[in-house]
Order: sequence, then C-alpha cells, then structure tokens
Amino acid sequence: MTNGKSYEKSHPWLDFSPDLRNASHRLWMLLGAAQSKCQHLAGVPLLPDVAQELHRVFLAKGALATTAIEGNTLEERDVLALLEGTLDLPRSQEYLGREVANIINTCNRIGDGVLLPQPAHLNTQEIMGYNAQILQDIPQKDGTTPGEFRTRSVVVGGGIYRGAPAEDCPYLVDRLCLWLQKLTDPETPILGKEFPVASGILAAVLAHLYLVWIHPFGDGNGRTARILEFRLLLEAGAPTPAAHLLSNHYNKTRSEYYRHLHEATAPGGVLRFMEYALQGLVDELDEQIRFVRWQEVKVLWGHIVQRAFSGKTTPASQRRHALVLALSDAGGPVGIKAIRKLSAEIALAYYHKTDKTLSRDINALTEGGLVRRTGGKVEANVEQTLNLFPRRRGDAKEFLLPKGITAPD
Repeated sequence: MTNGKSYEKSHPWLDFSPDLRNASHRLWMLLGAAQSKCQHLAGVPLLPDVAQELHRVFLAKGALATTAIEGNTLEERDVLALLEGTLDLPRSQEYLGREVANIINTCNRIGDGVLLPQPAHLNTQEIMGYNAQILQDIPQKDGTTPGEFRTRSVVVGGGIYRGAPAEDCPYLVDRLCLWLQKLTDPETPILGKEFPVASGILAAVLAHLYLVWIHPFGDGNGRTARILEFRLLLEAGAPTPAAHLLSNHYNKTRSEYYRHLHEATAPGGVLRFMEYALQGLVDELDEQIRFVRWQEVKVLWGHIVQRAFSGKTTPASQRRHALVLALSDAGGPVGIKAIRKLSAEIALAYYHKTDKTLSRDINALTEGGLVRRTGGKVEANVEQTLNLFPRRRGDAKEFLLPKGITAPD
C-alpha cells in the first residue's frame, strides 16, 4: 500500500512495520532483562539524599552524553557544576554550557509532564518543541530555524546517507507519532499487556532510529531523537535515572553507534540496532543496580556498627565507634599513620592519645570483626555484610560497588 510520497522510493525502509519474527532469542532475553531491571530499580526505596544524588549524577551523565556525541567537550564535573550553578566558562565556551543546559531543561520539562496523572499523548508539535528547546540560544547556520522542519535536502554522517525528502518530513513525523501511540497504548501495547515496560523500551529504540532516519530538522536531530527516547522510556515506567542510560551507552560506544545507525537500513539492520541498544541498556542498568545496592549495603553496615556499640558509653567505645564510621566513609584501606587525618572528629578524638592507644583501638575493632588489617593499612570490614546475602554459587563481591562509580557519602 502506497500513498505517493517521495520517501517511498528514496527511503523504503521507513515502513513503520518492523518485522520482529526474525529477532534472535538474545534480543528477547535482553528485552526481558531490561524490563525486569527497570522494575527492580523503580521498586527500591532510597534515603532522600541518595535518591537526589542518583538523579543528579545520572541527569548529568545523560545530558553530557547526548551532547558529547555531537562534539560537546565539557566533562562530567563541568555538568555537575552547571547543575549547582557554579560553572564558569570562558565566553568562547559558553555555548557548550548552553547546549548541556538545554538538554537538562528539556529532560526536566519532559519528566514533569510524563509523571502527571494524565500525561499528554505524543504529537508532532511536542517533537518540534523539543527541537526548539534543544537549540534555544545556540547560533544556527544555513538558515536553520529551531523547532521548524527543514526545507532542503540534507546529507547525514559525512555523506553516509541522506535524510528523508524535506517535503515528506511533516507527514513522516505525524505518522511516527501515531505509530508510537499505537505501540505504547496501555490497552494494546506491542508486546501485550503483560509486558508494558518492554513494549515501551522497544518503542523508544525504534523512535530514536526512525527520527534519525527522517532527520526532519536542520540541526539537533540526534539530540531530539535521544530526548524522544528518554521520554518514551519514562512513559514505559523506567525510573528517571535509568531513562538516561541509552544516551550513556551510545556515547561510550560512539563508533558502534554510528555504524549500527548506518547499517540499520540493510536487511536485518533494525534488529541488529535494537540488539546493540538493548545490550547497552542492560549493561548500564546492571551498573546502576550495583550503585543502588551499595547504598543498601551501607545502610545495613551502619545498622551492624550501631548495634555493635549499643549501650556502650565509655570514652574508648565512643572513640572506636567514631573510628569505624570514619574508616567506612574512607571507602578503602587507610594507612595507620593517616588515620588521625580522616576527619576533624577523629583528629580531636586522638589528639591527646598515643599511637599505642590507636593501635589498641584498632586491635579491639579487628577482634570484633568491624575492621580488618591489610598489610600496614586498615579498612572497615564492610564485606562482613556479604554473609547476609542469600547463599548462592559464585562470588558475592560482585554485588558490591563496581569500579568506575563513586557512591555518594
């Protein structure tokens, strides 16, 4: 069935009917895992400061990722400073901060809208609005008007492929919105009522791919596609920090991202792009779950320490209690000579104490299982909490904080 549009000849892959019959078992396993992990994260209560920090860190990561793919050179610490209102950039680099700020503001607006009791259905005007917000106050060239469809032909990815015919862009974006509404309809989601989150994740990845293929705007198409993906992940039930994870994945694997985008028009290419995206989402969710689990471990460890000193009010007990907490916050082994510098409280507690007293306190805590010595260093025995996990085959240490992620204090 045709409608006489130019894109039908130039871009026949824009058929809004991906064939999932040839999807590999791996794709379905990844999609199921992604749904399960999103639901897991959404159901974990966190202390208020941890929840706020988790949202802040991954908002920064996501905003930076979606702009870094397009060449933004700011670093994560810059984006965190921007969120705190302390970022000070030279005038020549102010546009970099504006690019990231536009993504953050757009994400926040989307989050506020999606989390309403009755969020609005996605429509073309909203997608145009996202593009306008993303490009707000950023100088444009070649007559590009933020939030308006392009009127000329564009070549994408250094000549790899051409965007859909300009005259068809309004029609194609309208059709995309109607298609996505159908895929994510609560009554008839694409994978059935039993799998609403998986249906939404599938729709989010397809929306990203189709919007990049259509390339309806003069600039900001990739960012708009990733923002649309973010919205659909939120609508699918992904918690706000997890909704940024696909952008993180694309940025970390940038060359693979572009390769899969360029190859997606070939037979089987859509399924390969989906599998690539889902693998990254699951990997990123695993890291986020470890981050959250570490917060749970810290709360449990605090309970263990508190119980160990319950009813003990002697100066030595109070000093040792403070020492365990300081070593816990240190996050790793500390040289014995550096212990007095752990905090102002520890420095004061041991100000008039000899090294013999410090050694005696460490020995008492070691005997009680609260700290352990490793060579000439001492650390809080947080791994004691591993004994409280259900027994299973394998190393329970995999449940502790992974490398590359710093937990908030």
